Amino acid sequence: MKPGKHKSGQGAEQGHDPYLAHHFSDREQQYESATLGMWLFLATEVLFFGGLFCAYAVYRSNHPEIFVWAHHFLDKNLGALNTVILIFSSFTVAWAVRAAQLRQRKILQLMLVLTIICAGGFMAVKAVEYSAKWEHGLLWARQYNPAVHDDHEAEPTSHETMSSSADDHGPAADPTNADTEPTPDPLLRDSERTTLPDSAAGPQGLAVQEAETDVEENEHLTEPRNARVFFSIYFLMTGLHGIHVLGGIGAMLWLLFKAGRGDFDSGHFTPVHIVGLYWHLVDLIWIYLFLLLYLIH
Repeated sequence: MKPGKHKSGQGAEQGHDPYLAHHFSDREQQYESATLGMWLFLATEVLFFGGLFCAYAVYRSNHPEIFVWAHHFLDKNLGALNTVILIFSSFTVAWAVRAAQLRQRKILQLMLVLTIICAGGFMAVKAVEYSAKWEHGLLWARQYNPAVHDDHEAEPTSHETMSSSADDHGPAADPTNADTEPTPDPLLRDSERTTLPDSAAGPQGLAVQEAETDVEENEHLTEPRNARVFFSIYFLMTGLHGIHVLGGIGAMLWLLFKAGRGDFDSGHFTPVHIVGLYWHLVDLIWIYLFLLLYLIH
């Protein structure tokens, strides 16, 4: 449904349309120009996120063991909840566009409020996910440092273990004995461990180490080297998407203010339409993120 035509140069007695920019001849031309401009903007957004998806594909192709291991630390239930929230918000924003076309002011305001609530709920769920990653040190780049938490019972140190062994079984073994090889500490960071790879360990001979994690019921999982790559991609892609969600919330609040003034009718609903297009793209990008990061392994 397009806005009706409204010529602006029919004479002074007709007056000037307050919703028609001076460089457009009528509302229909303004609507088509705004829609075309929005689609061009969305095309640049697709190219922007497309580059990130390409980076994801390259790293996953070259280091599949990283993604197979790391996806276990993402909560699929929270990801699915966010997917349902955004799909519902697409329905409410589409209804808002229709309400603006029919001049249903109260329904328009209600649908915008529901969309804002959905967006806020999405960010709240994402904050819960991020806080869990922060707590366990599953962060990006050099910030990646899976930690042993203070609330767990401290494990005995190597000196205490040697002392206990000496009390129970006689003198402790001499650590300088040439026949005794030191046991590598599984909690060492990549920068502190040897760069010599194990022989044919993992795809393409990638070195791996055994690491104990507190993330999922203290399971013993095999952590691949450079696991931080996955979490760097995760935070980059979901963080940028979150910024777009916040931008959408701001746009919805602007529409809600204008709707409260009664600015929209069957001849002027272009702002609601173009914001709705933007929001649909935000929802679509999240669906791909959910599939690639949470489900595919």
